[in-house]
Amino acid sequence: MAVIYLVAGIVIGFVLRVSQSPVSAARSASVAAVPPATPTAPADANPPSNGNPPGLDQLKLMADSHAAPLLAKLKSDPNNSSLLMQIGSLYHAAHQFTQAAAYFGKAVQADPKNGPARTKLAISLYREGDVDGAITQLNRVLHDAPGDADALFNLGIIRLQGKQDGAGAVAAWKLLLKLNPQLSTDRKAEVERLMAGVQTSLGEQNRNQGASSNGRP
Repeated sequence: MAVIYLVAGIVIGFVLRVSQSPVSAARSASVAAVPPATPTAPADANPPSNGNPPGLDQLKLMADSHAAPLLAKLKSDPNNSSLLMQIGSLYHAAHQFTQAAAYFGKAVQADPKNGPARTKLAISLYREGDVDGAITQLNRVLHDAPGDADALFNLGIIRLQGKQDGAGAVAAWKLLLKLNPQLSTDRKAEVERLMAGVQTSLGEQNRNQGASSNGRP
């Protein structure tokens, strides 16, 4: 099953711009979960002086440095979900997904109804390889808030890439559109293009399978 598009990093608003057409994107790889070719440093981190992109070890050092003052604040307020989410976001941006998931998990423990924290936890879990754990967290968000656009968008992406379940992805995105009539025109169009790309791929697969079956003796 071809893949389509997943948020490279933490979702800010549920839809990011797609540089490829849905059909061509469905034949390449990128998600809330698949790392870009070059790791992304924390936004305010300086690139290395030699001009080369930072490696994962250097990104971790940068994240550690930026997280240090937040961790100091956390000592006196260990259940501050906002601080925990900031720290998680730093480590996620540095591709330290296990650490990111740990901090997002603590944010969720401190505030179980925090949908954005749970969605970010799901994305970090997915990017460290825990597909089922990510889906569980997104389903928990949707149990509390059935129309949560971020959760539905990412559930579709993770079902598509993590489970090779194009039909499940389309179902999640259809529900997203149904339960969020207030979506802006550009966001609605973005989701519809993603759906169309997956549906085209599914249609091609069904035709190929039918042709193969008809050709059997």
